[in-house]
Amino acid sequence: MLCAGGRVKAVEPRMLVPVGHTVGIKLFSRGVVVVKLTDGGTPARECGLRTGDVIVKCGGDAVTSTEQFQSLLQRNGGGASNLQIDRAGDSVTLSVEPAQNDQGVYCIGAWVRDSMAGIGTMTWYDPATGVFGALGHGVTDTDTALLMPFSNGSILPSTVKAVKRGEAGSAGELRGDFDLAGDLGPLYANTGSGIFGTLEEAPQAGAALPTGTALPGPATILANVQGDQVEEYDIEILKVASASADGRDLVLSVIDPALLEATGGIVQGMSGSPILQNGTLVGAVTHVLLNDPTKGYGILIDRMLEAAGTEQSV
Repeated sequence: MLCAGGRVKAVEPRMLVPVGHTVGIKLFSRGVVVVKLTDGGTPARECGLRTGDVIVKCGGDAVTSTEQFQSLLQRNGGGASNLQIDRAGDSVTLSVEPAQNDQGVYCIGAWVRDSMAGIGTMTWYDPATGVFGALGHGVTDTDTALLMPFSNGSILPSTVKAVKRGEAGSAGELRGDFDLAGDLGPLYANTGSGIFGTLEEAPQAGAALPTGTALPGPATILANVQGDQVEEYDIEILKVASASADGRDLVLSVIDPALLEATGGIVQGMSGSPILQNGTLVGAVTHVLLNDPTKGYGILIDRMLEAAGTEQSV
């Protein structure tokens, strides 16, 4: 193919190992996230603090955890302290005057969070680089539904112990055990298209497959819905909408009787289950339709690779 700059080299498909096994996820935020403000005329409300704000500095010191933030407030006492806030990507400085509670502890009247833990599914592993991708969407705060600001994190071995089946109006979930001390590898990014990191050892999975382009029609997913076993299940890709946002590139329907019997369809914890079609890896499961758990959404593999920072150039 010719263009004004000369001949364009065809892009070779990536060779990735589809995994489909659940992993435990622990993630620590950069700063602390304000998840709730106490009712009434609190110092937090009076200074203009908002739910979803990320407190990154207090009195000029970097905030690293909820406990350390409490310590900084106690050190500064009732005097005014400058809070450096990350508000939707903008830097804001607020001045807050903590007040003592009944126990004599200086507080500002805000609930804050510095970490999250849960279960999800690893989508792919790149044997050439050791990089992996999981979830197909970001880790968000449970109260604000905002993407957790990323500092560091890791994935852990996980085993599925039970399944809460999905029903119309009630999302199901995989219930698993994971060892918080048994890191498999560090994370380096939490993005709207997935979480990404590196593995110290290659996962126990099948052979690498080329990446491909999703098309409406029959496909399969790899999912771990019992113990350590990963199985392949039949689905149908109902629609491909590559210009969509937030991990909803594909509309999926679960048609495999075994998976429908086990889970009722797509459940929480299956996010990241790789989607295979015509011998290629084309995407990952991301969301369930709450009113119909047999249907859900998926993200295209190219979008995950772009977010991981590992896409191929031409």
